[in-house]
Amino acid sequence: MKKKTISRRQFMGAAASAAAFTIVPRHVLGGAGNTAPSDKINIAGIGIGGQGRSDLGRLASQNVVALCDVDWRHARGTFEQFPNARRYKNFREMLDKEDKSIDGVVIATPDHLHAPISMAAIKRGKHVYCEKPLTHTVLEAKMLADAAREAGVATQMGNQGQAGPEVRLLCETIWDGAIGQVREVHIWTDRPLNGINKWYWPQGVDRPKGEDPIPDTLDWDLWVGPAPMRPYVRGVYNPFVWRGWWDFGTGALGDIGCHSLDPVFRALKLGHPTSVDACCTLVNDETYPVASRVTYEFPARGELAPVTLHWYDGGMKPPRPAELADGRRWDTNGALYVGDKGKIYNGRLLPEARQREYGRPPRTLERSPGHYEEWVIACKGGKPAGSNFPDHAGLLAQVVLLGNIAIRPALKDRLLGTKLLWDAEKFEFRNMPEANQYLTKQYREGWAL
Repeated sequence: MKKKTISRRQFMGAAASAAAFTIVPRHVLGGAGNTAPSDKINIAGIGIGGQGRSDLGRLASQNVVALCDVDWRHARGTFEQFPNARRYKNFREMLDKEDKSIDGVVIATPDHLHAPISMAAIKRGKHVYCEKPLTHTVLEAKMLADAAREAGVATQMGNQGQAGPEVRLLCETIWDGAIGQVREVHIWTDRPLNGINKWYWPQGVDRPKGEDPIPDTLDWDLWVGPAPMRPYVRGVYNPFVWRGWWDFGTGALGDIGCHSLDPVFRALKLGHPTSVDACCTLVNDETYPVASRVTYEFPARGELAPVTLHWYDGGMKPPRPAELADGRRWDTNGALYVGDKGKIYNGRLLPEARQREYGRPPRTLERSPGHYEEWVIACKGGKPAGSNFPDHAGLLAQVVLLGNIAIRPALKDRLLGTKLLWDAEKFEFRNMPEANQYLTKQYREGWAL
């Protein structure tokens, strides 16, 4: 059954979208044999040992009916938290057996598994909440956005800060003209480092030699998933530290970019960039570099000026602005917006006297009921979530992941002093065809989307 949805003003501030046809799953309809919108939704969690446990905890007011993880030792705490939920190791088996029992899935696996699992759920008409950066490749992000739009399911990417009042306040401040036209933005993070010689996860390292016995509680074949098979080595790839490996994660940019670049996209109404270039520390074929800097250039958008967006990770950051008062911390994680009439650093105008003079902008944006609440509301047939795949998350993830292509080892020599020129309409780099292969990847047999 199809239902025509009402066009809405997107949070990014773009013009109201044209009305679209959306497939409405049966569970959002009232009547005999169906679940009314006011009732709880039935949720299955896939990848539940780390962030997945946190996500499900925030959704515990709903019905968590099934749990799936390839490592039952790592997932033990979540199994104990939801003792009545049925347990699986293979997500395909779970989706087949629970097809009539679940309305939506929460996916918090390593990045390389996001797209195959999300696509399998979408094809079954399930609502999807998937952790950032949504996918492992640029093409996967586009494919998920297209598939979710066609299926009409409710989606949300796990960049939780997008629902916060700080993002709304930033948009209102910039749209109020507090710093004039914004032409330059700097975003930086200390990750993968966490202080001097301390790691959130290692990067810039080679693959270890040897292998260890696979624990009885872990299905290593399912964990490797679409990536090329490799020996299991205890503590090197899982849990958590997979983020730094090319085959499994998306590095510091993928891990943090969908959080910290989200406000930039909303406040400045960004679309696809016209170019991306990068420089980095030593890079190899196994892990992302210790530190990198990526620069995106975006064209004018209506009356908005072109924007250059600079990303820094591994502890690198832009020069300290002269307007920042002595003694005020120049954080290891931050955001600096540079406009014709001023600057905003971590949400406050510079200098501080300017912030005191300006105060707060007029409140023009509706506040969110909460990141997870947005998805639940959308699952019940309400307003689409703020970071849904078709309208926002798909684009944001594509742009974030374009930056990782600019630091690929095989392109490093060619990229020195060279910008990758991006043609979004043709979905290709128009000046370096050899870079286009990294928009996607080779999948192990049985794992292609």
